[in-house]
Amino acid sequence: MKSLIALTLSAALLSGCVGMTSTRDAGSLRIASWNMEHLAERDGEGCSPRTEADYARLRDHAAALGADVIAFQEVESKAAAERVLDPAIYDVVMSGRPPSTRSGECRGRPGLFIQNQAVGFAIRKGVPWTRNPDLSALALGNPDLRWGVDVTVSRGRPVRLLAVHLKSGCNSGREPTDPDCPVLFDQLPVLEGWSEARARNGEAFVVLGDWNRRLASQGDAFLADLNDGDPEGSVLTLTSGDRPAGCKARYREYIDFIATGASATARLEPGSFEEYRYGGIPEAEHPSDHCPISVRIEG
Repeated sequence: MKSLIALTLSAALLSGCVGMTSTRDAGSLRIASWNMEHLAERDGEGCSPRTEADYARLRDHAAALGADVIAFQEVESKAAAERVLDPAIYDVVMSGRPPSTRSGECRGRPGLFIQNQAVGFAIRKGVPWTRNPDLSALALGNPDLRWGVDVTVSRGRPVRLLAVHLKSGCNSGREPTDPDCPVLFDQLPVLEGWSEARARNGEAFVVLGDWNRRLASQGDAFLADLNDGDPEGSVLTLTSGDRPAGCKARYREYIDFIATGASATARLEPGSFEEYRYGGIPEAEHPSDHCPISVRIEG
């Protein structure tokens, strides 16, 4: 796909909030994405080892986030997710991908080993949902690449959600000599096919998660290829627009995105985009190397 980058969303959609709005409108859904940075099932394990106190802080942040649906990434297992996302409050839906075969030592962390990194959803109880087949083709036959998780949720009109965690290492450009860029761009037609199928079916849809790509950069090749406008309604709008990221001082461009197809874009509540910065605590105290982002979609 070659053109028509949809970054032009009404300025009213954007807000620079440090914390999330906790109240929920019965006629809408707050939908979030959160990379939880190597969330392990047990204390002291994985590339970001945590204590029970750390999990407790994560639970507090999940409550403050106040989302109805959370697409999460880098979670070892359902048990790991439920240590943070209370199963009395959320239904946890995990990728069906078999656990990754990666098991080497974490970079710079001798004695700690890489855990499975899975994608999934937490859906607030009381929100009707159905599960669709995982987008396993995103793995390109590689057992270490992540699958997309596909659900339909509704609070009134349905919306189809695809949670993704794309190949890392190609956050800009498209150098063929870079071993990561060809892999990421091989994932593109899979994602494109899913989006175009939703548009042809007349579905409101959202693709959200860790794209590992600075899609909002001017002329980004990945988004340009993805957004050719055929069929009508398939163009993805980045709900963060061209605003800078605020999670880390060192990184001012988002790689986590909530991208909406045309029908879902029409249902975005003005001013509802937020980046949750853990209540404004110092960056060194953030419980993950990513900050959650969210939008509200009308039912």
